Amino acid sequence: MIIAATGDVHSPHYYEEFLSALDRLTIRPELFLIAGDMIDRGRVEEYEKIYNILFGKIQCPIIVCFGNNEFAQLREDLRQRFKEIKFLDDEYTTLNIKGVDVGIVGSTGSLDIPTSWQRRNVPNIEAIYKRRMALIDSLLQRLLPIKLRILLIHYTPTYKTLEGENPAFYGKLGTFRLENTLITRSPDLVIHGHSHRGKRFVWVDKVPVFNVAFPLNREIVIIDTDTLKPGLTKFV
Repeated sequence: MIIAATGDVHSPHYYEEFLSALDRLTIRPELFLIAGDMIDRGRVEEYEKIYNILFGKIQCPIIVCFGNNEFAQLREDLRQRFKEIKFLDDEYTTLNIKGVDVGIVGSTGSLDIPTSWQRRNVPNIEAIYKRRMALIDSLLQRLLPIKLRILLIHYTPTYKTLEGENPAFYGKLGTFRLENTLITRSPDLVIHGHSHRGKRFVWVDKVPVFNVAFPLNREIVIIDTDTLKPGLTKFV
């Protein structure tokens, strides 16, 4: 299966570059995944622009998780305004693409060190993150019978893709505590964003993990799932 993936456009900041990247996209994907932060600081009007260019060019299902810049109080509005996009917020969806059953768990994810804003404004943020990680584990387990299982998450679920970032900030970019879930539940593919200076691809045990943040890749990331075998890395 050919999957296109991106995230962290932070529109309007990278909007024009993202538009150019879509124009350069010559492969027709069968699934388009977005790892959050397509808009900057809750600017819902920017999602209208993203929506318009995607549906002018992308002819396959579009599945999205929310990033920290898609503020919690705006998420239901985004769902209602852009119903052709499937938003996942600590939940999963299943679909059949050309005879292949696909299950996708979508979540903003967790931080090992909540930001100072989160500590001030989100009561019990540590407990929220703990519950969210347990839910991600549970949802991936629920999808075990599905042929192709994907975790779509905004914050990094491993420190391995954070190499290149300042190590002092790893805990504010993601968590290493989900690595055990990746190993035990073995999703076929993990897609995340949020890290603008990290690594594009790593293996966590036998699980392929892609950092699709647009500021890092400067292109739409294209993944051929048929080539994802431990020890191999192939981008289309």
